[in-house]
Amino acid sequence: MLATAFTAVALSAIAQNGGTDGLQETLRSITGKEIVGFANELTSSKYKGRLSGSQEYLQAAQWCAGEFKKWGVKPANQGSYFQYFPNEYSEVFSAGSLRYSPKPGEEISYKFPDDYYPGSNSDSGTVTGSMVYVGYGITAPELGYDDYKNVDVKGKIVLLEAGTPYKKNDSMMAGWTPYEYHRYKFRNAVKHGAAGMLYISKIANPNTVNLRHFIYAHINNAVAERIFADAGKDYNTVQKELSEMKSPSFALPVQQTVTITAQTKYFPDAKSCNVVGMIEGSDPVLKNEVIIVGGHLDGQGYLGEVFPSALDNASGVCDILGAAKALAQSPVKPKRSVLFILLGGEECGLYGSEYYAAHPLFPENKTVLMINLDMVGNGREFTIGNGKSYPELFSQFENANNQFIHRKMNATAWHKNYGRPRSDESNFEKAGIRTFSLWTPNAVFPVYYHDPRDKTNVLTPDIMEDAAKLLYLGILGVANDPKIKSGE
Repeated sequence: MLATAFTAVALSAIAQNGGTDGLQETLRSITGKEIVGFANELTSSKYKGRLSGSQEYLQAAQWCAGEFKKWGVKPANQGSYFQYFPNEYSEVFSAGSLRYSPKPGEEISYKFPDDYYPGSNSDSGTVTGSMVYVGYGITAPELGYDDYKNVDVKGKIVLLEAGTPYKKNDSMMAGWTPYEYHRYKFRNAVKHGAAGMLYISKIANPNTVNLRHFIYAHINNAVAERIFADAGKDYNTVQKELSEMKSPSFALPVQQTVTITAQTKYFPDAKSCNVVGMIEGSDPVLKNEVIIVGGHLDGQGYLGEVFPSALDNASGVCDILGAAKALAQSPVKPKRSVLFILLGGEECGLYGSEYYAAHPLFPENKTVLMINLDMVGNGREFTIGNGKSYPELFSQFENANNQFIHRKMNATAWHKNYGRPRSDESNFEKAGIRTFSLWTPNAVFPVYYHDPRDKTNVLTPDIMEDAAKLLYLGILGVANDPKIKSGE
């Protein structure tokens, strides 16, 4: 019944806007080949991994704005395609080096990118020292927890873990959340006198902080296991103690030393931007309401080699570009306005979405929906996060899929996240805006998360084509349904 109703509405709209062939013709114009072509552009070496704040990121933003302009997607910010915000960053010039000495006269030189990544915000220089393991690196007296309680790290190199010892997503997690942030862990290490750090979390991570004279690198578990074994410790046993909130911090034998070298330059006053393009609604009243479609444009940058950031998140951006081109050229016009926002600073800490939420281009109570796309380019099916919580909105996408795309599609219900926000839609949610997140589960290729192997050869063009088609149809359905109310 819903599918029939959708088709009737869609055909009626098409009849008023140029014939029933218009929708199918526009759908045929969306091709995986073109969308992957966008991804090939954005992942090219000239943009150096699109690190937010860098000149290369701004060049990628200019390219996207140029595509919007070519298609007739209008600038949305008082005649500009850009919404600027502060975004400090560090340029990394090389992979640096990581050398470990189990005892005097013996040394292991670890290899990038297999064993370690340089710190995205490490200070430049070299540090050598003995090591202290400090668990999660947390000092939380109100929670009765302190990883630094029985150890002295002054002038030492700390080894620490990402996350917190509390894992449940409930109200108690809220008390632990401030200690989950990487920046907190770094500052707490420096506060206790640490000279450097090995972060047992080998992912490229711009969501850290540059601290003067503080040199660090990310290592994989195998490196940590070797260091622990040489100290007479079993890393897995220590992990179990951590999971039981026992905080098993300890100093490693002084003869075990590590040397970390980094080559970087810090830019504290840099700026980044969101790219904002708009298709104005065709209805004189409904055009004051907006549907936002967003995804983060930034990637992980250059860390000794380019991290192309293809799946995360050139894929989501390119799906949006495919849908934007189709909507701009469609004979079926959206009655409500559509805002495309390619967000900066996501990898640095959701900077772009936070800035937009504080400086919206449309009032929150006139924003019908925000759809976020992140890593939407390697999979076989669709999931729409929060879809079950907003059935009147989800039905537009579900019916479009059933009628024209025919992918397996699931939906989840909204639930409160008590931990650290991990994706851009969270800032829109905090502003009181209903959000969807589009995913493509059941990956076809390996997922290389924050890894230099995240290239366009691990994207699936057919799912990207269908994601752009789903956006085109679903957005039109929401935009042209007069029964949907904004801000409700």
